[in-house]
Amino acid sequence: MWKNYATVQDDIYSRILKRAKEQLPEHTRDDTRFIIPEVDSQIEGNRTFFRNFKDIISLLNRPHNHFLKFLTNELGTSGNIEGNRAIFQGKHLRGQIIKLLDRYVTDFVVCPECGKPDTKFTVQGRVALLTCEACGASTGIKAIS
Repeated sequence: MWKNYATVQDDIYSRILKRAKEQLPEHTRDDTRFIIPEVDSQIEGNRTFFRNFKDIISLLNRPHNHFLKFLTNELGTSGNIEGNRAIFQGKHLRGQIIKLLDRYVTDFVVCPECGKPDTKFTVQGRVALLTCEACGASTGIKAIS
């Protein structure tokens, strides 16, 4: 008797789960909704121009000064923002900037728990946190010195 009851319960659960999955919006199943545009950089003389800096940072939903500070620390140079672009002293290859952008996204944008980019910076006391709006997880983030 218990075996039949368990089988009926499993069948009911399977039908409810199937119906729930069918009612989910399509974008929650699609992992490609977060696509970072290609880095557009150019070296002129002894300076590197990151021409679509603000476009990328607005997609990441992060303060442009935070990303600029990250890049200048990692590149070991100075930089500033003019209009839509960032300008760095020295010659920095596009591939190097792409690797740093990928690392920034991993460390400061994507939730380490669920892997979604739906995060924001929050501060609790003196601790900076990366709070995920998708799963609710909060993880500490390292400061950029």
